[in-house]
Amino acid sequence: MTTTGMPPIAQLRGRPLGRILIKMGKVTRAQVSEALELQKKKRGPLGQLLIEMGMVEEQDVNRALAAQVGMESIKLGDIDIDKSVIDLVPAQMAHAYRIVPTEYDRESNTLGVALASPDNFHATDDLKTLMGFNVIARITTEEDMTEALNRYYPEEAAASINDLISEISADEDLSKFVGRGESIDLDELREMAESSPVKKLVNLVLLQAIRDKASDVHFEPFEDEFKMRYRIDGVLFEMVPPPKHVALAISSRIKVMANLDIAERRLPQDGRIELLVEGRPVDLRVSVLPTMFGESVVLRVLDRTQVNLDLGQLGLREEDMSMIRQLISKPHGILIVTGPTGSGKTTTLYSALKELNTPEVKILTSEDPVEYDIDGLIQCQIKADIGLTFARCLRSFLRQDPDIILVGEIRDLETAQISVQSSLTGHLVFSTLHTNDAPSSIARLLDLGLEPFLVTATLEAIIAQRLVRKVCDNCKEEFVPSEQQLMELGLTTDDIAGRTLFYGKGCDYCNHTGYRGRRGIFETMVLDDELRELIMKHASTNLLRQSARKRGMRTLRESGLLALYDGITTIEEVVRETLSEEAG
Repeated sequence: MTTTGMPPIAQLRGRPLGRILIKMGKVTRAQVSEALELQKKKRGPLGQLLIEMGMVEEQDVNRALAAQVGMESIKLGDIDIDKSVIDLVPAQMAHAYRIVPTEYDRESNTLGVALASPDNFHATDDLKTLMGFNVIARITTEEDMTEALNRYYPEEAAASINDLISEISADEDLSKFVGRGESIDLDELREMAESSPVKKLVNLVLLQAIRDKASDVHFEPFEDEFKMRYRIDGVLFEMVPPPKHVALAISSRIKVMANLDIAERRLPQDGRIELLVEGRPVDLRVSVLPTMFGESVVLRVLDRTQVNLDLGQLGLREEDMSMIRQLISKPHGILIVTGPTGSGKTTTLYSALKELNTPEVKILTSEDPVEYDIDGLIQCQIKADIGLTFARCLRSFLRQDPDIILVGEIRDLETAQISVQSSLTGHLVFSTLHTNDAPSSIARLLDLGLEPFLVTATLEAIIAQRLVRKVCDNCKEEFVPSEQQLMELGLTTDDIAGRTLFYGKGCDYCNHTGYRGRRGIFETMVLDDELRELIMKHASTNLLRQSARKRGMRTLRESGLLALYDGITTIEEVVRETLSEEAG
């Protein structure tokens, strides 16, 4: 392999950066001493200071940093890379990770790759996870990398999922599994999971999902077909289905990546895959469920950079925002966020915690699973199979001297009782429930077996929420709704007189859906003396709702209408996500 003129790597590995740059002939001892003196005053990495002082180029520092960890340099322009090696890494992956494969040893399954930055070592980890290779990395210059990516992986030639599915359909090694059903032994399973077209397809589907900001990826076996679907902004979209006989290969490949047992096909399994895509940490939660026709695999995509944990970004109106800020700054009490799965409850609670997360406050959370990893919070993962339940975790929390506690979900009486005790002993408790709206949460708590006097003594407020899709800003157009559409929301033409409504025509930016992104709509029920008295008298949910509305509670439907009038969402979205007051 051709490398740039440098002393042997063995002489440079583990040496101080300044010493390596001197050995490379890029700086003198005097220059390094000068930079070290400056470092005492200015602080910061030595390499960066040398670049700022104009003594070395950035690419020289990169090569020195690579040599420090034992990575050799390579000039991509001086070598010709075989097409069979280039084909081992899909174009999307090469561009996403900024890597170029240089050689491949089949016997040891070792792939040589060039990186432009020594900090990009995560790419080698992900290559191992996604493709199953052993990886040897070498360093090249940024210009060399750009030129090589353009030469070997022109963007327009990037393989599409359709191309890969055609390749899989024509693959002779995989076609021998047609009609085999479950009669495949472990060695054959491993062979399928390691098949190059299958690896490429799974990687491409995952990269595409992360790029399109999908929240879930579904691989679903049916009697006569195998489906792949993404959930984007809460709605599932179907992709071109691969041939049915590769279902087992795909589920086995994902199991290998998630370190699950590929031989176990009768029991559900859960795992996770950690990746770093385009410099962003992405966590994939894997759930495998045996069904009549094979294993259904769902991956939940937790892309931490896509979640903006900021109360100001949730879609709260100004008056709601100030009310919630007031509620979360109370010294004790219980605040509950309610709504169906995927309605953004966790994001709302975390945004509140992030705002409260200061050095003077101790915050403990118990979650199932821990979705966002936040500095300054003590986070506890529930493991029900070993007896670590919400209730058990909460008991221990009280001995940890917390100020604020987050209970992932109030599922049973025991958890509800300890949440109440925590509140009565001076803690602020946040939690979630699965109910349709704020008033019906009271009935849910009482159904669990909580005494009305404990609910009224501790509960401060309930926030119900939904997520509605936002009209795409790129293809947004005004429109006049028909009477039929208005009737769905119980509106008349007079109600929308002087208001402008919008819809999305559909464009490349929003995948021709007319929607891009989501925002929350909220119903906030704050408990006052009159509501507490009604709860003590076991008043019905309808009575509680009427009383709360008299006091200014805006229902989910009303909140949705305001988002509609503001031009943020559409009639269809408000109808889909909210119940009319009569029905509620």
